[in-house]
Amino acid sequence: MRTIPHTHKREWRSLALSALACALLPLAAQAQGAAALRSVEPRAVQLTLPAEAVIEATRQAVVATQVSGRIVEVKVEAGQQVKAGQVLMQVDAREAGENAAAARAQLVQAEANHRRTQNLFKQKFVSQAALDQAEAALKSARAQAGAAGAGASHATVTAPLAGIVALRHAELGDLAMPGKPLVTVFDPKGLRAIASIPQYKLKDAQRAATAKIEFPETRRWLDGARVEILPTVDAQSHTATARVYLPADAEQLKDIVPGMAARVHFVVGEARKLTVPPQAVVRRGEISAVYVVADGKARLRQVRLGEAVADGELEVLAGLAAGEQVSLDPVKTGIEMKQAK
Repeated sequence: MRTIPHTHKREWRSLALSALACALLPLAAQAQGAAALRSVEPRAVQLTLPAEAVIEATRQAVVATQVSGRIVEVKVEAGQQVKAGQVLMQVDAREAGENAAAARAQLVQAEANHRRTQNLFKQKFVSQAALDQAEAALKSARAQAGAAGAGASHATVTAPLAGIVALRHAELGDLAMPGKPLVTVFDPKGLRAIASIPQYKLKDAQRAATAKIEFPETRRWLDGARVEILPTVDAQSHTATARVYLPADAEQLKDIVPGMAARVHFVVGEARKLTVPPQAVVRRGEISAVYVVADGKARLRQVRLGEAVADGELEVLAGLAAGEQVSLDPVKTGIEMKQAK
């Protein structure tokens, strides 16, 4: 295998950084004014134990009907807000309605028979046993009428809670069956992140009193309102389940829905580290760099970065020293360098 001379490696790295700087120039031709700077200093950051997670609703209901029939009316769409008790769907349950009418007719007959038996019993024409039998028949008819009426009322599918329609499982004309899901509704004010913690990291996670939730795609960070670690470990995966509840602030929960991927950071300590904000970092492939500004001149320098800390900034492992200043707008700085030439 041929080895690459060290001088050639430096030349290639220099060429890569030059190409990276040139690639930034056409991105913001309309930029005006000087770019903001940030002094890199060691600062106290929270040490965290990260774990992949998924967002779920704490209050969610899968609505179904208890009668069979065709869906004749659909009143909601996915994403629509609903109130508790609002009608979601209507099922054609004429058979259940006929059964309810028959049960009511039997109840009327049982009531009349009970009244006649009472009158006959007062006149000593029938025995106590006959009266008891009439009373039992009346109670049975009342129970059957109540059950039949309840079954007919299930033809109207209503929302069990106030929230948002997450999914509609059936369409107009579909056959509804008892227990078949029709609509899923969730409360957007109650969300939590569900994470799996490996058994060997469980003690560290249990020491954490607080946690933060990261959404890597949008670079959003939220403070967890409460941490809850279930007391059991799955026998197959040897992981414990942790629940980190999101804050109830509706503004902070904007655009966060069940099923989203997230990352939970359990706060286990504190240390001093050099960090830079993510907007100061330029990435092209495997290369990460920042513009270091000194004596009014900016120079693109490659850096080695670690994981994101609890406030979203990136740890600097190599490439920067304390006290150096970096540009918070590398695109604008690249344009200024080009204009200075």
